[in-house]
Amino acid sequence: MSSGLSSVLIMRHGEAAPGFPDHARPLTLQGEQEADAMAHWLALRIEQGELPCPTIYASPFLRAQQTAQQICDALGVPLNTLAFITPEDPPIEVSEWLLKQSADAPIMLVSHMPLVGELAGLLVEGVPSRGIGFPTASIAELEAEVWAAGCAQLKRFTQPSQLL
Repeated sequence: MSSGLSSVLIMRHGEAAPGFPDHARPLTLQGEQEADAMAHWLALRIEQGELPCPTIYASPFLRAQQTAQQICDALGVPLNTLAFITPEDPPIEVSEWLLKQSADAPIMLVSHMPLVGELAGLLVEGVPSRGIGFPTASIAELEAEVWAAGCAQLKRFTQPSQLL
């Protein structure tokens, strides 16, 4: 990993419909609108040079794929899928994966509660149980020199209700 700060954006998927099986639950109309608002907000920030364009990874679950695809479409980038960022996956696995990634461009993870909250808690506070609540389609922006427990700083937290 190169020296200096790198960024990770952790996003919870937009509002999803209830149902079973869990992995097949689609976004609701509101969820699509939330994802769209966040996608346009990110695109504007990138266009203005405020944020480098991230590499986007999503959980294989339908609602995360739909949310991430809206972000990818707005940014003109491909969607990557990570099998180990589903709701109940351990945040330490994601942290270990982040340690192996290049710091050249920001990484954006589109996933689920409780993983998004626990991952943010692990990276910022050093303890997954100290995680933050994530309304649907919210994005936590973290910076760190190394993606180890307790080494990141929460730079910004944005939710769709702030934009709509």
